[in-house]
Amino acid sequence: MAETNPELSCIQERLGAKVLEIAHPQGDAVVILDRANLRESFRVLREEPQLDYDFLSDLTAVDYWRKKEPRFEVVYQIVSRARRQRLRVRVPVPENDPSVESLTPLWRGANFLEREVWDLFGIRFIDHPDLRRVLLYDEFQGHPLRKDYPVNLVQPRVPERAVDGTFVDE
Repeated sequence: MAETNPELSCIQERLGAKVLEIAHPQGDAVVILDRANLRESFRVLREEPQLDYDFLSDLTAVDYWRKKEPRFEVVYQIVSRARRQRLRVRVPVPENDPSVESLTPLWRGANFLEREVWDLFGIRFIDHPDLRRVLLYDEFQGHPLRKDYPVNLVQPRVPERAVDGTFVDE
């Protein structure tokens, strides 16, 4: 279908071998990209005048544990506001090196979303300016949205802090 869709043809032409697949589940355009030089691929999607995907609307991850290899995918939703088009981009990420380049240099809004994916899935974003937990406390062990996360794991107890940062007596 890429050859009949000028937008997808442009993506295929500009990114070449970085495009692993173009799919249309439920009629939505989905581009599956190689994680190598990912930031540069997204720069093309953002800055190519025919594409103009200028807004990152969402970023999450999927864990296909025991179902598929590579185990993870990072899923991006980007939007061309001028053309009123959206595109889903999926990036396969192997279990033995769960990392992709950070997109915070392209979209400031990626900062929080990448931290959330790091916190919950353990996927590292290379060159992220402040990759640390955002939803869970620092002493939390593991990444709870991984499908192999032990449901009975007892997390370390952390002393409660008051608003001023001091510890509350029990």
